[in-house]
This record gives sequence, C-alpha cells and structure tokens, in this order.
Amino acid sequence: MARLSCRRFLLSLHVALLLLVPCTCQVGDSCSAARDCGVGLYCGDCAAAGRTRPSCIRDLAIQPTSIVKGLPFNRYSWLVTHNSFSIVGEPSRTGVERVTFYNQEDTVTNQLRNGVRGLMLDMYDFGGDVWLCHSLQGQCYNFTAFEPAIDTLKEVEAFLSENPTEIVTIFIEDYVHAPMRLSKLFTAADLMKYWYPISEMPTSGQEWPTVTDMVTKNHRLLVFTSDASKESSEGIAYQWSYLLENESGDPGIDPSACPNRKESQPLNSRSASLFMQNYFPTIPVESEACKENSVGLPQMVQTCYAAAGNRIPNYIAVNFYMVI
Repeated sequence: MARLSCRRFLLSLHVALLLLVPCTCQVGDSCSAARDCGVGLYCGDCAAAGRTRPSCIRDLAIQPTSIVKGLPFNRYSWLVTHNSFSIVGEPSRTGVERVTFYNQEDTVTNQLRNGVRGLMLDMYDFGGDVWLCHSLQGQCYNFTAFEPAIDTLKEVEAFLSENPTEIVTIFIEDYVHAPMRLSKLFTAADLMKYWYPISEMPTSGQEWPTVTDMVTKNHRLLVFTSDASKESSEGIAYQWSYLLENESGDPGIDPSACPNRKESQPLNSRSASLFMQNYFPTIPVESEACKENSVGLPQMVQTCYAAAGNRIPNYIAVNFYMVI
C-alpha cells in the first residue's frame, strides 16, 4: 500500500481520535452539573483554553474502520487511555485512603463504549494476586493500589463479547514476578478465546492482517508486556519487539522534538510496523487536559509524524480522554 499522504494522514487521525462527535440529546445546552444533562452526557468546559461556559458534552470517538474498511490493522489509528484504571473517585479497595495521581475520569467499560481501543494497565504482585496499582520502584502498596486486575479484565471480556467486531489492545507495565501468574490471570478472565498469538504477529516491519481477518479468526485481543521474559515463558508479546514508541511524560509533549523511548528503536526505523505515540504530562492535571488534548496534541502529532518518517501513529495515549 502506498504511504499515506500528509493530507490523508490528518484525515485519518482526526477521524480516529480527534473528531469526537456529540450525541443529539441536550448536547451544547448550558449546564451547572452532570444531573442537568441527558443520559450519557456530562457537564464540562475548558477554562485552560478559554472556554468558560459549561455545556453538556459526550465524547464518542469515531472508529476509523467505520470510515475505511478492509485495511491492515497497522493502517489505522486507535485511541488509548494512559493508566486506564487510575480513575478519579474510584473507591479504595484496601480500606486505606489512596495517595496517588489520577489519569482518567471514566470507568473502563465506558472508555471502551466511548471509542477507546487501547488500555495501559500497570500490573503488580500484591496480596497474593495481580493488582492494578500506581506505584514506584516496582512495589505496590495498600495506599497506591486500585483493584484486582481480573476485575478490569472482566470488563474487557464483557465488551468483546458484546461487540464481536471490535479489537482491543492491552499494554501492561509489568511488575508481576510470580511464575505464570499473568497467563493464569487472562485465562481466569476468559480472555484467551480472543488472544492474538505471538506466532502470527508480524515481525521486521511487515504488514499486519486486515481487521476483517483478525475479526474472522477472533484474534481481537492484543496484549503486550514490558517484561521481555514473558514472551518465552508465558506467550505474551514483548512490546518493543512489535512497536515503536516515543518518550512518555513531559518529553512526549514538547512539540519541538519527538524522541523515542529508550526501550524502543528510533521512530523512523522500519523494524516494527506499529507506532505508539504517548501524549500526557509526567504529572496529570485534569483542569489542563482539555487544552493539552485539543490544542497541544495536534501539534505534537505533526512533530511525531515527521520524526517517524511520515508514519501515522497507530496508538495515541492520553490522560483524561473525555476532556477536549
């Protein structure tokens, strides 16, 4: 397939991620709280970008496959939530008040229903199980833990079961050291029936199969881990063997450059056919996210597009995905 032109690239990106279409019920009406808005809507503004009048909003990302069908998986762009589990207002499951940063404002189920197709999950050994946790130095604490990972994975299973043509990708920041614990986790969540096997993952920058073929085979769950040893021991794909990725945190939102993450090959390398673009600050600030996502992100996409040798990002990861 010929390389996408810049114009087509921008169209693809906007369709996939940035043109968020509102529902018809009460959208744009003034509001003072979520209760003023219809079902599925919330009350929001963007003071950071000068929009100070709250109105009823619902962000629903258009799926690119609804616009252009039949392309290889690596020819589309998908919306990803950074720390998908780190949800504002999520009650403590340990009985201890949580002390950590938050990155999203909506449940994982709603993220998926609203068009998110990639989840970043930090998994840790904790309490004899695998937990989702926001922590430091590979150790989960009762004041940084969110919930057992299986609870979130069951949300993914329910979504895939209810939506038989959708594909979801999970990126695991992996601090799980107990042998075979991750593979047992995905088995317990009944997700192996959707598993995309490593043996069929393209290498050396080759094209992925079409989305249609992946759906036909029911290979609708891609799982990548940051732990290289898990590829041979548990059959979970090592992320940077298949993806290129820019630096996360503050270096990933500086529009003057788009450096690659140290684990990744250079972004203009053709050694992998998927490209992940991180776009979120090191310290998340919800009140600034609307400006970041609606003003800064398009600029950074252009920078990373050039740095990646005129390659569209297949995944774009953001904080507070509903805020734009």
